[in-house]
Amino acid sequence: MSQRKRKARKSKFNVNNLPEHLRHINLSAAGIDIGSDRHLVAVPQGSDDVSVRQFGAFTSDLHAIADWLKKCGVTTVAMESTGVYWIPLFELLELCGFEVKLVDARHVKNVSGRKSDVLDCQWLQQLHTYGLLQGAFRPSDEVCVLRSYVRQKEMLTQASSMHIQHMQKALQQMNLLLHNVVSDITGVTGMTIIKAIIAGERDPNVLALNRQKECRNSKEIIAKSLVGNFRDDHMFALKQAVELYEIYQAKIAECEAAIANHLGEQPDITNDQPPESGKHVRARERIRADLDVREKLFKMTGVDLFAIPGLAADTLLTLASEVGFDMRPWKTDKHFTSWLSVCPGTKSSGGKALNGRTKRNANRSSVPHRGIIPCQKPNIVGSLLPTHSVQNRREKGCHCNSAQDRSDLLRHVDQRHDLRRSRSTSI
Repeated sequence: MSQRKRKARKSKFNVNNLPEHLRHINLSAAGIDIGSDRHLVAVPQGSDDVSVRQFGAFTSDLHAIADWLKKCGVTTVAMESTGVYWIPLFELLELCGFEVKLVDARHVKNVSGRKSDVLDCQWLQQLHTYGLLQGAFRPSDEVCVLRSYVRQKEMLTQASSMHIQHMQKALQQMNLLLHNVVSDITGVTGMTIIKAIIAGERDPNVLALNRQKECRNSKEIIAKSLVGNFRDDHMFALKQAVELYEIYQAKIAECEAAIANHLGEQPDITNDQPPESGKHVRARERIRADLDVREKLFKMTGVDLFAIPGLAADTLLTLASEVGFDMRPWKTDKHFTSWLSVCPGTKSSGGKALNGRTKRNANRSSVPHRGIIPCQKPNIVGSLLPTHSVQNRREKGCHCNSAQDRSDLLRHVDQRHDLRRSRSTSI
């Protein structure tokens, strides 16, 4: 081919004639590889003397990154990170007006030849230039604040449950079988009796007088369960467990107050009251820190979310704090259930399903929160049981929230606890 023909063909070439997936969509895109002590930033070629620079992780370095990106004319940024190292830079760049996307590392890791952080950030920048990267979901700032409060409360709740186990252990060692005669040792009856024991009361008949009228067992049975060996070392452990439990309960109350204050600052779209329905919502299911969560959520959304069976204040607050009330990031309800990791698998071959299990994911919205999972069907203990136990129950057509499942859960926890003890103790 002559040189004249080559020039004529080259002059007829137009980028706009290429398929959309081969065009440069984000010409002012940057890529950042986040680390614990340094960040590597890549900008388009020709926007500065160097296209890749390394910055530290201090706040002054983060501002330097933002200034350099503005100097290079960058408008959109894609970053890859693990842990929570990305949060400070992400929030700062958003405040500076950049479009920021947090990219899942699994989407870009299976590429050969990238063996360093420098090449990683350049590869991110190149993929983002072609518009091939999809950012992770992140709700609005107001929802993020609510999410921080709710997650803090969840962490404190999990920590306080450890001290409940310590209380049960100390009582069991003294053969005080209080947990066999009351449904919850942290209830009114249980805590009143335990505090009386710590205060020095030893007469089981006197202790049984603290029984509330709602208790199913009589005073005589409760008194029989309170005859034991009150050793000083076990009493010391019981006292400390109760004190630590009450400390965590006080901190949980502070979290609930912070959640109530934050919800009170959010705008309402209606001043109407929730409609009267056949479902009676008890006060303990809707009141948190003197705030009627049902009424507030109805005014914020215009929908009575408590009408959904199995959902109460804690579950709805968890769902609201994780995804918010704007469903536009998900195209359909199928996309939403897939993001929640509650839809069955799609692996099939020859017209037969190979695996119908839901995919394993650490998504916060599929993690149990105070015993309830915000899924299509509330499953109180299903995700905490061994996989084979849940699978066998479902194959037999049993309900996933039955009394048998609760018994299996307690037995499974006890077995794991005994296994850890057998490995760490010797006789």
